[in-house]
Amino acid sequence: MYELDEKKYLTLLFLIPILAIIFLFNLYWKRKKQREFGELEMIKKLSPDQSTFKSTLKFVVIILVLAAIIIALVNPKIGTKTETVKREGIDVVFAVDVSKSMLCEDVAPNRLEKSKQIVSQIINQLAGDRIGIVAYAGSAFPVLPITTDYSVAKMFLQSMNTTIVSSQGTSLDEAIKLSATYFDDDKKTSKLLILISDGEDHSEGASEAAEEANKAGLKIITIGVGTEKGGPIPLKDGGHIVSFKRDQNNVVVVTKLNQVALKAIAKNTKGGYVNGNSTKEVLEYVKNALENIEKTEFETQQFSDFNSQFQWFLGIALFLLCFDFLLLERKTKWLKKLNLFNEKE
Repeated sequence: MYELDEKKYLTLLFLIPILAIIFLFNLYWKRKKQREFGELEMIKKLSPDQSTFKSTLKFVVIILVLAAIIIALVNPKIGTKTETVKREGIDVVFAVDVSKSMLCEDVAPNRLEKSKQIVSQIINQLAGDRIGIVAYAGSAFPVLPITTDYSVAKMFLQSMNTTIVSSQGTSLDEAIKLSATYFDDDKKTSKLLILISDGEDHSEGASEAAEEANKAGLKIITIGVGTEKGGPIPLKDGGHIVSFKRDQNNVVVVTKLNQVALKAIAKNTKGGYVNGNSTKEVLEYVKNALENIEKTEFETQQFSDFNSQFQWFLGIALFLLCFDFLLLERKTKWLKKLNLFNEKE
């Protein structure tokens, strides 16, 4: 296992292709000026010891030095061993609605992006809890199994979009059923499902699924994202709205927040409902809910003893700099005597 200490310095790697383009352009410009001055063969005879290969080699060495220094600044770390640690917390699964209606922009920037922001902020205030992620539309899809790695969870969260689930619609019961499988039935760890949606349910049986989840000891907090006034579903091309989704009668579809369905699910599991349009209110509500849930102790494995590796790359950079210092742009005499390229007549 490895981690990058200062990822921001990775952007400096863009300097390498820029320098390569400048170097190639410089070679082209020199060759063009030489042709204007005279024949290339005659110019080579005027400077017989000048090596084009070595000037290119020196440039490659400098590029490698730059790359090694940048990687040293990033400071990659390697976990040398795993250890089992005991933590106290609960298991939390986030079920995020990724149906087309979540593209509605009645909340900024749209319902789906707002949902992802809410989940990310909730993760930020967790400590010691295990989390998992489920995406759902017409069916449910497991995005991330139960883990304690919050950074990985955020990475998977940001990659979620409306194409991650092939079947469209909104099936709240499928989301609840799949989320329930994330929890270990034989363990007494407290279980919490945080379901984020606009509440438009195109299936039946959400209440029944919630009742079954309640029997298994699963509590559900539902977060409604959207407005009761609602709005159309934009169809975009290149980031620009070209039209809006229409039904079979060619009428623009207006999607609205259905709080009734979400409140019913929460009630069946002795959970709660909160409107997600105010992130601050959601965070306060979830924080209070977590404080009232009994924490249990569980074991988890994690990498430890992360050792910095920057010194190896600094050593490589120093070695290459010394090599570049000793590397002259003149042709090497003993290589020239070998006549490898049949330069002698």
